[in-house]
Amino acid sequence: MGTTQLESVPEPKYWHLKMVIGEALDSDFTVGEILPNERDLAARFGVARATLRQALEQLELEGRLQRRRGVGTTVAPPRMGVDVSTTQHAWPGSAQDAWQSFDCARAVPPAAVARMLATAEHEETYTLRRLRVSHGQPVAAEQLFVPASSVPELSAIDAPSGAARARAVLRELQRLDLDGQDRAVELGSARADDARELDRLPGSPVLVVTTRYFSQGRTAAVTLATYRADTCRLTFGDSGDVQISHHGEERRAS
Repeated sequence: MGTTQLESVPEPKYWHLKMVIGEALDSDFTVGEILPNERDLAARFGVARATLRQALEQLELEGRLQRRRGVGTTVAPPRMGVDVSTTQHAWPGSAQDAWQSFDCARAVPPAAVARMLATAEHEETYTLRRLRVSHGQPVAAEQLFVPASSVPELSAIDAPSGAARARAVLRELQRLDLDGQDRAVELGSARADDARELDRLPGSPVLVVTTRYFSQGRTAAVTLATYRADTCRLTFGDSGDVQISHHGEERRAS
């Protein structure tokens, strides 16, 4: 097999430095330890500060380092495992649910969500905002989209707005028979509202988990959950199922 064009491209200097520093983090530093300043680190590894800064930024994106105002750059703890398995087969808002609801409004969902829900163009759904917290830190923000047809008994009188309406929507969902759910994971960038709730900068790398809930042969609800890629690693329980999308095709891998 011939050499491809990419194989002939030299490895960027900052990328090699990132690997070297990563090994040093494992052997010479402990979790929470403050790294030396950039000038001293650049001298230690014999590189320009611009190259060092690129390597440190990459390590921060990967969750190996944390930059804290007034403190400096510290060694980050290992990513926390967050269970996103589908084995429980429970509606959002059930007793096993780890999410905290804080808002709900009527709004037109994104086009991709509308297609999954098979709602009409410009048809509004109940859109819940929820947050997942672990060890006192927000690790994920979620939007839950529920069409009015899934909660026909819900009235504006029972749930005027905000958190009260969110609780009412979740309560009505429990009345449906859940046929099952599927879940897909992809890499994305934090939108402004998610970034604010997760204490990240807009555009930061995130893991987006899309879940469809089925009832009576149709999609009754959809969630878009945005997880911090720098602190989370997603686990799938006993199911081991990961959905893979490739050139418009969807496959199930175990």
